[in-house]
Amino acid sequence: MKYMSYKTVSANKNTVTKEWLVVDATDAVVGRLASQIVHLLRGKHKPLYTPHVDCGDHVIVINCDKVRFTGKKWDEKLYIRYTGYPGGQRALTAKQVKAKSSTRLVEQAVKGMLPKNRLGRQLFKNLHLYEGAEHPHQAQQPKEYKLKY
Repeated sequence: MKYMSYKTVSANKNTVTKEWLVVDATDAVVGRLASQIVHLLRGKHKPLYTPHVDCGDHVIVINCDKVRFTGKKWDEKLYIRYTGYPGGQRALTAKQVKAKSSTRLVEQAVKGMLPKNRLGRQLFKNLHLYEGAEHPHQAQQPKEYKLKY
C-alpha cells in the first residue's frame, strides 16, 4: 500500500466510556462553573468527541449553596417564568431563588448552555446537584475534578 489511509472514527453509545466526576462549587462564579460543567457533560474534553452523541461524563456538583455571583447580580439578576395565564409572568431575584433552593441557580445556568433538543435533555440527566458536601454516589467511585478558573 503506497499511501496510508485514515478513517474518521465516530463515537456511538457502545464505544463511549462514561466516568463519574465530582466538582466542588465552593466560591465558584456561577457562569464560569456552568460552562465547565457543560464542557464535561458534552464530552468535549475527550478525544473521541462526537457532537450528536452523548459521550460526556456524569458530573456530581457538591456545595452548590456556596456559589457566588459577581457585581450586583444577587439583587438585579431576574429568573423569569410564565404560568401560562394572561398576566402570569413571575420574576424572582437570584437571592430569592437561592433561598428556595441553591441548586436551582447552577441548574438553570447549565440548562441554558446545553443544546435545546433531545440530546440536551439526555445530557441534563447526567448532572447531579447537591447543596452540601455529601452525595450518595460513592458506589460509582467518582474522581475529583479541579476547576480551571
